[in-house]
Amino acid sequence: MLRTRLCDLLGIELPIIAAPMGPSITSPELVAAVGNAGGLGIVSFGANPPPLVRRLIRRVRELTDRPFGVNFILPLAAPEQVAACIEERAAVLSTFWGDPAPYVEPAHAAGIKVLHQVGSVAAARQAARAGVDFIVAQGVEAGGHVAGQVATIVLVPRVVDAVAPTPVVAAGGIADARGVVAALALGADGVVLGTRFLATPEAAAHSLYKEKVVAATEEDTVLTMLFGGGWPNAPHRALRTPFVEQWLGKEARGQEQRADEPVIGEAPLGGQRVPVPRFWAAPPTADASGDVGSMSLLAGQSVGLVGGIKPAVDVIRELAEDVERIVRRLGGLIRS
Repeated sequence: MLRTRLCDLLGIELPIIAAPMGPSITSPELVAAVGNAGGLGIVSFGANPPPLVRRLIRRVRELTDRPFGVNFILPLAAPEQVAACIEERAAVLSTFWGDPAPYVEPAHAAGIKVLHQVGSVAAARQAARAGVDFIVAQGVEAGGHVAGQVATIVLVPRVVDAVAPTPVVAAGGIADARGVVAALALGADGVVLGTRFLATPEAAAHSLYKEKVVAATEEDTVLTMLFGGGWPNAPHRALRTPFVEQWLGKEARGQEQRADEPVIGEAPLGGQRVPVPRFWAAPPTADASGDVGSMSLLAGQSVGLVGGIKPAVDVIRELAEDVERIVRRLGGLIRS
């Protein structure tokens, strides 16, 4: 069985992490399914208030006794949200887009490991100095919000060298066992997959969103600033839908967050249904309504490797089996 330092650090069987797609795509059901299959799922909370944060964490615990994580986007997180997560003592506190230093000591005091996701060597060094337990190096191929401009194949070994001995996990463009093996060869101790787990029955993404992910190729995404509503000035990779094509070159319009922006649908947020204005950052969940195809359909270049919708347990089992097969084949290439 594939095993790295990450497995020992987190108490998991396989060094495979389901990305915190959010604010609600990585559902408790997906997190639990990944954990039960031997990996680590991470719940993303977005702007959910502390009572809902606690309810989601407890729902995961109803479905699994395996370790799992909770994630916050630091510029958007309220202190009481993070405090609620620390009090609930999930195994991992995952942070992104900011300085994790204020949260490391409180998390460690509660026995929680801290993960910080970065897109550059400078940010990785800052996170290592802050004392995080492991770092996710996210390449520009990744779906969703992207912090850097460097490809995974270059960023990962650069970060590994910069922060050793802190473990590094690779993210961006990985959706099958070939990507996992490549990440390990680059020095990573594990991988994060987002787009691949989006195309599972357990993910809380809208059915149209999943269909478009499955149908897309690696050329059907674009790095843009278009969906700035609720989170401005944050580049993100999304599917190149007709709506996105219409606004390419005019992405600044999506950053304006006008009060009179046309409403294109409704979606749950913070425990209630709210109107979804055009250019809103959050991707559509299963119970979103309206013009879903014009919403933020975030996805990475690995869409070309997804192939179809299958249960999370099957995704993980196939990854583990195929990794072993590939490693054995590579070992056979060495001749004395």
